[in-house]
Amino acid sequence: MRDDTLTPPKGLLHTLRRLGPGLIVSGSIVGSGELIATTTLGARVGFAALWLILLSCVIKVIVQEELGRYCISSNETTFQALDRIPGPRLRVSWVVWCWVLMLGGVTFQQGGIIGGIAQVCNLALPPIRTEAWVFIIAVLAVAVLLRGHYRYIERTCTFLVSSFTFITVVCAVALFWTPHAATLENVVEGFKFDLPAGGLAVAFAAFGITGVGATELVYYPYWCLEKGYARFVGPSDRSRAWVKRARGWIRVMQIDTAVAMVIYTLATVAFYVLGAGVLYGEQKIPAGYDMVRTLSSIYTTTLGRWAFYLFLLGAFIVLFSTTFSATASTSRVLVDFLTLLRLIRPADDSDRLFWRRRIVVGLISLYTFWYLMLGMPVLMVLIGGIAQACMLPVLGFSTVYLRYKHTEHSIRPGLLIDVLLWTASTLMLGFAVYTLAFQLLGQ
Repeated sequence: MRDDTLTPPKGLLHTLRRLGPGLIVSGSIVGSGELIATTTLGARVGFAALWLILLSCVIKVIVQEELGRYCISSNETTFQALDRIPGPRLRVSWVVWCWVLMLGGVTFQQGGIIGGIAQVCNLALPPIRTEAWVFIIAVLAVAVLLRGHYRYIERTCTFLVSSFTFITVVCAVALFWTPHAATLENVVEGFKFDLPAGGLAVAFAAFGITGVGATELVYYPYWCLEKGYARFVGPSDRSRAWVKRARGWIRVMQIDTAVAMVIYTLATVAFYVLGAGVLYGEQKIPAGYDMVRTLSSIYTTTLGRWAFYLFLLGAFIVLFSTTFSATASTSRVLVDFLTLLRLIRPADDSDRLFWRRRIVVGLISLYTFWYLMLGMPVLMVLIGGIAQACMLPVLGFSTVYLRYKHTEHSIRPGLLIDVLLWTASTLMLGFAVYTLAFQLLGQ
């Protein structure tokens, strides 16, 4: 039998070379959540929800890490892990079905992103109508995604995410030299820990998709498996060598999530500050076919009118990276889902690639259809965000169950991680219940 086990890297440089899954997931995060939902939230409520944005970026990472810990040590996919959750079953666990149902809402979100990319291209080349651009973008996305190999996806997402994050952080810093600069009073307002009633639905959606959303929590272990973390650990024999390898590669995974968190938190806060500082002050709310033109104010106000085309370039990069990363990830999850349902039986990687490519075509076609039917990208993104926010506590407490019932004793986390995991899951549940109750009761 082939032995693929590998000693965990030592030293910062060697460890950095083994990172990657978090950057792929960041490609999905730094897009609709940051550019559209976060900026729209800032435009509606000003700095009042700054604390919520930071909490959203930080708190869900612990769930991501612990789900990654289990999948790496067991060599199981996320759906294989979630299929262990007790309760009602229809071939697979109810938790798996909940996530798939949530994905239905997320397809609207991805349709809004396709529409956003089309708006960007229409502003750059007005003779071509937005509807025509939608089809052009769909064909381009399919062509790029059909390559589908891990290393190609990792490198592409790293370039796309890092470039636009850098540009946006520069814009946020430049805001301090404009009349829209954030003041100490704004910062204090941002940490009053109030939930602004006027923007509660947007805040709930932003909480669902900023930072690691319910989609990314499920995506992440798949990329860890493709990167080879579980293969390097090897099958569990509970030996001292296995425990040492497992702990070492889990440490690499934790560094991977931490680096990704720093990147998307910088991007998220920058977008939020720009939305609160520029759009809120000018009472510009991104919506409909003017979404991209309104959002461009966050660049042109800070850098000047010349930055309009810089924004278009950056917006294209960040929105396309979300479509690219999210669709590549979803295709892997859905192949796993169909396999668990025994509807397909891929024999090897070539078979899985065959099915992923067909799912990619189907997903992009569905995104395109939703946008052409609705044409309201902000609303479509918020639908996906609300669906994800509702799913978050389910994934949180599922991870708690896996930690206590199925994670190997020798590599279980310490007390601090346990406390943080329970806290994160409880807060996600509390925020979802509070927001939904507020909306239903109209108070």
